[in-house]
Amino acid sequence: MESSHIVKSFDEELGTIESKLLEMGGIVEALIDDSVMGLVNRDKELCSKVIKNDRRVDALEIETDELAVRLLALRQPMAADLRSVVCALRVSTNLERIGDYAKNIAKRATIIADDTPVGSSAATLKRMGKMVREMVGDVLDAFVKRDTDMAEELRRRDEEVDHMHNTLFRELLTHMMEDPRNISASMHLLFIAKNLERMGDHVTGIAEQITYLVTGALPDEDRPKSDLIATIAAEEPRNGN
Repeated sequence: MESSHIVKSFDEELGTIESKLLEMGGIVEALIDDSVMGLVNRDKELCSKVIKNDRRVDALEIETDELAVRLLALRQPMAADLRSVVCALRVSTNLERIGDYAKNIAKRATIIADDTPVGSSAATLKRMGKMVREMVGDVLDAFVKRDTDMAEELRRRDEEVDHMHNTLFRELLTHMMEDPRNISASMHLLFIAKNLERMGDHVTGIAEQITYLVTGALPDEDRPKSDLIATIAAEEPRNGN
């Protein structure tokens, strides 16, 4: 009887953690949409909303981590139960990082809101943002369903984000070479594109953790990676930046 009570308590506590992860994911999806729309529509107020709302993601990460550490300490889970808690911690970290990238996009969008648009960059970034936001939603569905097939598909879909990033890089480089007045805005747009590309990487990180959760091992093959731009390093925004 005591054993079944312990199992039930563990499941309930793990359920609470996963509920917070889904709440985080919902907010992150909205942050991606709002940051990109703030950029496309030159909406400084919407960008400010993104920066403010990212704080909730940070708070949820702290709450999730505290619950997970408490669960590890009190229940001392083993095998699949231990993987569930470890996976939750890693999902939380990846979602928080995606939120930070959305916040960084909003900050850069505010800076260039009054600049002249550069080529078709806004349309490309809008497509990238939509793709990444859909990937976040799908990877959370895969996490809830423990769907390794969907997780593997998401690893492949990240290649499309990389291709779009590479294409935009070349386009913006051309605009900078043709007219030096485009350099400042183009550099911000390059970092925005890189932020979106890095979001895709964090989605694949979650996808890999789903495979680990279900099978006990990370995927055998290195995930597909088509980002060939080594000269533009991703900014690693930190909380409060």
